[in-house]
Amino acid sequence: QVRLVESGGGLVQAGGSLSLTCADSGRSFVGYVMGWFRQAPGKEREFVASISWSSGTTKYADSVQGRFTVSGDYAKNTVNLQMNSLKPDDTAIYYCGRYLSGYYYRASSYGHWGQGTQVTVAS
Repeated sequence: QVRLVESGGGLVQAGGSLSLTCADSGRSFVGYVMGWFRQAPGKEREFVASISWSSGTTKYADSVQGRFTVSGDYAKNTVNLQMNSLKPDDTAIYYCGRYLSGYYYRASSYGHWGQGTQVTVAS
């Protein structure tokens, strides 16, 4: 059974950095596309970044392009999201999910969501 767990969130000042991790009980993500999404209070869950575990192909939302980097740690079987130059608008709960079908940037295309990790960026 897929059980994704996110970690690494916290409180950071604007301009700072955080690194998030998504794991599935040590199981490999081989053959899957994994996505990071975020949801701020009162807003819909929005796409942040995705990575194809097999090919390494990555995609980013325009709002994070150049600041965030999604990567796979093949030794630890984790998907990581390095977030730099954080802004108050990045404040949200961050979730990872496994792609199922459909458009890669839609939350409805993913499943097996983790419980999320809170990221708060203070101005």
